[in-house]
Amino acid sequence: MLFHVEMTVRLPHDMPPAQAEQLKAREKEIAQGLQRDGVWRHLWRIAGRYANVSIFDVADVASLHDTLLTLPLFPYMDIQVRPLCRHGSSIHGDDR
Repeated sequence: MLFHVEMTVRLPHDMPPAQAEQLKAREKEIAQGLQRDGVWRHLWRIAGRYANVSIFDVADVASLHDTLLTLPLFPYMDIQVRPLCRHGSSIHGDDR
């Protein structure tokens, strides 16, 4: 099942820079692993914001929730989720 997920990160202003960098490095490692595994299909930065738009491919809503919980930045994110389905006019057979 495909999901459009918009994530906005809001790190506390008083977070020590070293802690923030460590969180970001771990986030990158996990995000890239999920991409290699085909779970995190697409990832785009939203220009001018500490935010992204992503497409996740998971079995169901509970799987998406469990996946998002693994992200180190999850406690600092505002997340909006929209389930997606195939569009009848799409020329792509596999939604990739």
